[in-house]
This record gives sequence, structure tokens and C-alpha cells, in this order.
Amino acid sequence: MCGIVGYIGERNAPDVLIKGLKRLEYRGYDSAGIAIINGALVFKKGKGKVQNLHKMIKDSGLSGKIGIGHTRWATHGEPNDVNSHPHLSETGKIAVVHNGIIENYNTLKKQLIKRGRTFQSQTDTEVVAQLLEEILHASKGIDFEQAIQLTLKQIVGTYGLAIINADTPDCIYIARKGSPLLLGIGEGEMFIASDASPIVEYTNKVVYLDDGEMATIRQDSYSVKTIEDVSLTKEVHELAISLGEIEKAGYPHFMLKEIFEQPRSIADCMRGRISTQTHSIQLGGIEDVIDDLINARRVVIAACGTSWHSALLGEYLFEYLAKTPVEVEYASEFRYRDPLIGPGDVLLVISQSGETADTIAAMREAKKREALVLGICNVVGSTISRETDAGVFTHAGPEIGVASTKAFTAQVVVLIMMALATGKRKGVLSQQQMKGYIEELSKIPAKVEYILEHTDAAIRQMAGLFTYAPNFLYLGRSYNFPVALEGALKLKEISYIHAEGYPAAEMKHGPIALIDAMMPVVVIAATDHTNDKMISNIEEVKARKGRIISIMNDENSDVKALSEFHISIPATKDCFSPLLTVIPLQLLSYYIAVNRGCNVDQPRNLAKSVTVE
Repeated sequence: MCGIVGYIGERNAPDVLIKGLKRLEYRGYDSAGIAIINGALVFKKGKGKVQNLHKMIKDSGLSGKIGIGHTRWATHGEPNDVNSHPHLSETGKIAVVHNGIIENYNTLKKQLIKRGRTFQSQTDTEVVAQLLEEILHASKGIDFEQAIQLTLKQIVGTYGLAIINADTPDCIYIARKGSPLLLGIGEGEMFIASDASPIVEYTNKVVYLDDGEMATIRQDSYSVKTIEDVSLTKEVHELAISLGEIEKAGYPHFMLKEIFEQPRSIADCMRGRISTQTHSIQLGGIEDVIDDLINARRVVIAACGTSWHSALLGEYLFEYLAKTPVEVEYASEFRYRDPLIGPGDVLLVISQSGETADTIAAMREAKKREALVLGICNVVGSTISRETDAGVFTHAGPEIGVASTKAFTAQVVVLIMMALATGKRKGVLSQQQMKGYIEELSKIPAKVEYILEHTDAAIRQMAGLFTYAPNFLYLGRSYNFPVALEGALKLKEISYIHAEGYPAAEMKHGPIALIDAMMPVVVIAATDHTNDKMISNIEEVKARKGRIISIMNDENSDVKALSEFHISIPATKDCFSPLLTVIPLQLLSYYIAVNRGCNVDQPRNLAKSVTVE
């Protein structure tokens, strides 16, 4: 969950590294540091944001043509100056930055201490630097690359590693197991990073490392091999993102920009896939396996966080539109309970980044058991996109804000299209029904645009009244129960207000005890077939003096009359309503967080891409 960047070339490396770390800061922002080779190995690091590091480097006048950098999300050891990366070997000649967890670090550390090595930090990463130097000095006749291979064979856990050595001042060494790393190929210069955001300004040519691979990188060349010393030829990919997509474009925060990008991101997700002329859906990524999906013995969807809420909606959508029974699993629990999955079954994994460690683990467990594994993700070249049997990209564009917004709606759109395509192929949906669904789906981007234009000011004003509420309750039924969960999660993530999402009928079975005149209750009442039941739930809240904030359709006068505050949205088919109801909840969370002075894009203790278990 940390960000790694590296550079070798004719530019001033600290400038490239700092700019790259700022673009990677959404991956971790507890501390940051860089190491440069300029005659000797020199490093600067410390607790806090990359901006603090920038000032430190500027004041020191540090320069050089080769270096590595890191922005941290703490796993081992509190965020402080000493635990910041890079970590050095005892002689100070080797510097390491690391994303992942070394599971056997404690055993290795004790062994190294017995051999006389002195450690400075509480981290697992320092073990890599110390062990590497120990092996290099103890083993005769090996070069530094071979010492890295021997080191990696002793490590248990996950890693994305970048290493420099003052004794080989023209090389950066990288290795991957379970944590993403890519190499950017420039003209007379090379870049490394955890993802494409620091690289896209300089080159669109990249090589993705796979698990068990390492690379030695020089200014004008690179070589890739396995840690077993087997040389590899890697495909060079072309990045599909632009620099403008990872800038704020005048918005105060990436999160607000990404909320307002949703009309476009939803349209991009559907572009070329739905036809309003033939009323059909074409998903090329799963066309070869759709019969396997239709005939599957079991369909399981696994995901984490916001993607798990998308998965819950996937269950509703597949069961309603395709009459396909679906189970939804937390990916983090899937492989630890000996899941009953195997040949003839389908596992569908969902991840914005395509690098979520728990989701990748679930995917690999299902593949090991010979199930068909499909993926939904946003990042081309990610682990999930490369290791699944087939899948669909969301095409939402880069999402920098830690709290996911446009990725959620894009995932839901993909699930809708998959369910419709499956339902049509199975004969569950008639051509006339497909016509109705596709014509309405094509109107969703305009309806989202309408919500953003007509509710933003009202939500901003309403947020001021609830900025310091200690708790929130979100209620929804049917398709909008997962939206209630997602609305509560957004508020928790970025404003640090305790919030819970519940199926509205479950309120009576516990949460109703919490309701009083201080409790805001957000009611999602935009699903026609449950409207009468939602009205009853609203009455129950009002009877206990709870403060009702309703998300409702324009014509729903009954709900409006019962609500202290209401946000009206356009009507749509019930199964599409989450694409509209979630928008006001995203805005409400955003404005409350801003009012509370929270760092919206980088909420405390969180990181964007959860690449550790």
C-alpha cells in the first residue's frame, strides 16, 4: 500500500522522484524518503507528507542522476523518521524501498542480530537491506544481482522492491512478488513505479513485472529474469492514460473531480458495448466464456470494500435480470474457509486497481481449484487483468481519491451489462425487454449530470447542518441496501463520523435503539417496488424524533412530506437506481468532510490500493 518510484537518466533524480511521489501519495502518506547515488549513497526521509520531504531536499541541495523514492502506509512500526523508507544496510551502501509485508522478518532479524548486525528501525523492510548485505559479503564469487536472488529466496511474504547499491552506481534493481511494479522506458532514461501515474509525463512505454520476476535497470537498457535466474523477454505495453487525467483540473480535491466525472465515466464504460439501434450488448472480454457463465454450477462474486458493495448489487442484478443464482463473498475471507469451488464454477472478482491483495488471493485460490475466474477492474496491465481467464475493464479512468466514487458506478454499469447479456443469451429477457433496459441505461449519464447540476448546492448547504453529528444511519431496501452500505462507508472513510448502513427492515432489530433527536437518518427511497415499506420505516424513525434526509424520486410526495430534508433525483428502472442514488451520498460525505477540515483525498490510516493482507 506504499508508493515506489525510481529514476536513472540525465535529469536531476530528486526532482523526478519528488514529482513522482506526489503523484503516488494516495498510496500512502505517513512518511516519505529518497535515496540518491552521487559518488556516495545519500538519503533524505522523514515523517509526514511528501511536501515536507520536498522542502528538506530543496534546502539540502541534493542532486544526482539515479535514485529511488518511497511514500509509506505503515504496517510495521509507527510512522516516524526512523521507520521511513528508504532503509539502509549497516554499511550505508545499500538502500531499499519496499511495498508489501515480509512475514518471516522477525526470524530473519533475530538471526542477523546474532551475527552482529545492528538494526535502526522497527520495520520488516530493513531486514531486506541487512540480509542482502550479509549474503553479499558472506558468499564468495557472486555479483549483486545474484545476492538479490539469494535474498529473495529466504524471504516469505509479499514485496515490490527497488534497490540501489553505491558499489554498482549505474543500476537500479527491482523485484516483485504480490505487489505491483512497472518499468517505464524513455529515451536514454528509465523509470520505475508502483503504477503509471509518475511515469505518464515522460513515457507511454511500460513493462509490467510479474510475480517472481526481477529486473536490472541501466540508463539505456534493462534485463528481466526470474529469481531462479531464467532470462525473460517481456512485452512492452503502451499506456492508455494521459497526464490530464491525473491532475485536479481546477477542482479543490480529486474526490470532487471524480464525482463530477461520473457522467463521462459511465458513458465511457458503455461506449461500444451497448447499441441503442439493435438493443444489444457486446462485451468482447467475456464473449468466449459467456456460455460457461450461463451454464455455471455456481457463480460467486468476491471483492473488498466499495467493490464488495458493487458485488452485492451484482447478486441482485444477476438474479433478477438473468435468473442466475449468485453468492457474494468477502475476498479477505474466501480462501481461509476452504471454499466449495471447483471445475464448473465461476468466480467473478472485482477490484478498482486490479492489485487488491485479498482479491488476488481469492482469484488464485479459485484458479488452483480449476474454477473459471472472471475479473472486473479499472487498470489495464494490473495483476487481476493479466491473471483472470477473462474479464471486462470499467474504463473509468484513473481514480486518485482514496475514497472510491466513479469506480463504484462503473463497476455497477459493467455488472448491469453482464447481467443483461447473460439474461438475453439464456432466453430470460425478450428483445422487447432488452429494448427497454438499453434505452433507459443509455439515459443514465444524462440523469447523473442532472443530479450533479441540480443538487450540489443544496447538499453543500445541508452538509453544514450535520457536520458535527456524532453518528449517521443509512437505510435502503432491495437494490438500494448496498447503496446504504456504500453511503455509510464514504462518510466513515473521509469525515471520520461513525456511520452504519442497514436494510431498512432490519432497523427494528437493533439500530432503532440508537435513534433520537440527534441522529440523522439517510433514507434511500427511490425504488418503486419497495416505496410503501420505506414510508413505514420513515414513520418509525420520525416517531422517535430521528432527523430524516431522504433520497427520493421527483414525484414521491409522500416521502417528501415526511422528510426534514430531501434530495430529488430523476426516476429510472429500479435495478438502475443505485447509479443515481449513490451520487447525492457521495456529495454529502464530501462536503461534511470538507467542513470538518479533513484531508478528503488522503484520509487518515487509509491508502488507495490495498496491496497487503
